[in-house]
Amino acid sequence: MWRIFQPLGSDRVNRFLFVLGVFLLAAFPGAAQAADLKLVVLGDSLSAGYQLAPEDAFPEQLQKALDEKGHSVEVVNAGVSGDTTSGGLSRLDWSVGADTDAVIVELGANDALRGISPEITRKNIEEITRRLRERGVEVLLAGMLAPRNLGPEYADAFDPIYADVANAHDALLYPFFLEGVALDQDLNLSDGMHPNAAGVAVIVENILPKVTELLAKTKSSKG
Repeated sequence: MWRIFQPLGSDRVNRFLFVLGVFLLAAFPGAAQAADLKLVVLGDSLSAGYQLAPEDAFPEQLQKALDEKGHSVEVVNAGVSGDTTSGGLSRLDWSVGADTDAVIVELGANDALRGISPEITRKNIEEITRRLRERGVEVLLAGMLAPRNLGPEYADAFDPIYADVANAHDALLYPFFLEGVALDQDLNLSDGMHPNAAGVAVIVENILPKVTELLAKTKSSKG
């Protein structure tokens, strides 16, 4: 009975390793090759997954949705809770590596909540987008709307930022990241501001066509 524990000869070792390799490739096909594209989500708590399990955060749910659609893309969570557009700009170079092909920019909610001047927000969003586009990175701006309790003047200055910047820098636009989720208590945490796992699922479903467009544009630009 102890013979099963005898050392394997070199031929038997090679055959064993070959069979093991075939098994691993079949069981884990994604490990056999790297994704064709790298997509970074540069954002704040709304995309970082505030108070959610890691697998429920926006980048992770988006990854699953894209995998199911057959896209060869790696989605990276570069969200930092509490980040403003100034914070996103300051960490842009190390958050978005040189191997990045496309970026979803989801920033600005904290600017509005803090009443930061829309001029500053516009300048930061434009600088982030400009620098990424100069690097040849395709950009999808996930827009935000100002809370209406800040008054119509603030909203009039804040709301058009994302569309204006997208038009100026040949970037794609998803007008409102929280579309279909904002103010719905069933889709948000108890704070009423951050999406729960179900809310993130709605965001992913809604934004998926625009992300698909982003990936197609990225592939086209890469030739």
